[in-house]
Amino acid sequence: MLTDVAVRKAKAAEKAYKMADGQGLYLMVTTTGVRSWRMDYRFSDKRRTITFGLYPDESIVDARKKRASARKQLDDGIDPGADVELPVLPATFEAVARQWHALNASRWKPSHAVSVMAQLEQDVFPVLGPKIITTINAPMVLAALRRIEARGAIDTARRLRQRISAVFVFGIASGICTDDPAAIILRAMAPMKLAGLRPALTTIDEAHQIISDCDAADGTANIKLAMRLLALTSVRPGELVGAAWDEFEGLDGVAPLWRIPKERMKGELGAQFEHWVPLSAQAVATIKAVPRKGALLFPNRRSPRVPMTGDALSALLARAGYRGRHVPHGWRSTFSTLMNQIVERQGRIEDRAIIDLMLAHTPKAALSICITATPTWTAGARSLRIGRTCCCR
Repeated sequence: MLTDVAVRKAKAAEKAYKMADGQGLYLMVTTTGVRSWRMDYRFSDKRRTITFGLYPDESIVDARKKRASARKQLDDGIDPGADVELPVLPATFEAVARQWHALNASRWKPSHAVSVMAQLEQDVFPVLGPKIITTINAPMVLAALRRIEARGAIDTARRLRQRISAVFVFGIASGICTDDPAAIILRAMAPMKLAGLRPALTTIDEAHQIISDCDAADGTANIKLAMRLLALTSVRPGELVGAAWDEFEGLDGVAPLWRIPKERMKGELGAQFEHWVPLSAQAVATIKAVPRKGALLFPNRRSPRVPMTGDALSALLARAGYRGRHVPHGWRSTFSTLMNQIVERQGRIEDRAIIDLMLAHTPKAALSICITATPTWTAGARSLRIGRTCCCR
């Protein structure tokens, strides 16, 4: 018989293996370290297997109690596997993934559930979906993710690896497969870009040139409008792509405003306040140029219910010739650099606290500052207007 210590110390090996406890009960240990309780038995002259659950969710004591109950049913001529409510799953990866998604969607936010399925449908199902899940190996999963990395979507590829792995773990617990090939490929994937390495061009002429080059590059009108609005507001890319139409007010009035809900904000201010972005005339014109196709300002082109990804903005900049020179988040550095140059020239160093608020940073000065003006970046006869922000309620 197994001991709890032996079960607790069971580690992954090159091949999946069993640790027997007696009377058909054993612990199955996969190559990725997933441990599940199973019992082999015979009924009507056929060998069958029943799965009792994952360790440590199911302890060795729990597994033995279920084994005893199953053995009692066998003695009474009852198939214990017939009473176990396991999902009836076709063995394709897509079918298992949809069952996994249905099981978890109720505990996710609706928008997140939609986003998860949309990413699977876009990037995973076309490659892995039709394959029998037990035939999928690590090189197949890595090849599917390489396609995503090739377009520069490193973060997306890594998130999808986690979701593919979760599908396999669900399949293991359900007795459909025995391995999780997605768990062992992380070190073979493209490395994450180091935080803080966000290249940005920081002169007004360069800012104008970026917009012109993006307008001339391949890409949908919506992506180009999103890039323009990002430059005109200096919000974070994640705050921009998640924008909903009902967050904008007074677009035809004298004080147009974008209220970003605090739930979508990042950082200390985001935990306490919604973020107010007074909009310049150019920003309003950009918003009005966006076709309205649903609740989201910039939906994914494959589904109006899913927001555009930040990777789409990165890809546009890459196509425009700015790979490694300017990233979507770089607009915030552009804005901060130019505004801080202005306050230094004018001897208004105390205004740096206001710039922090405009970027939704936590400034060293008091948080009671309220900004109502709209600054203008001037470059010769041209100007790029940036709406200021306010943290007051």
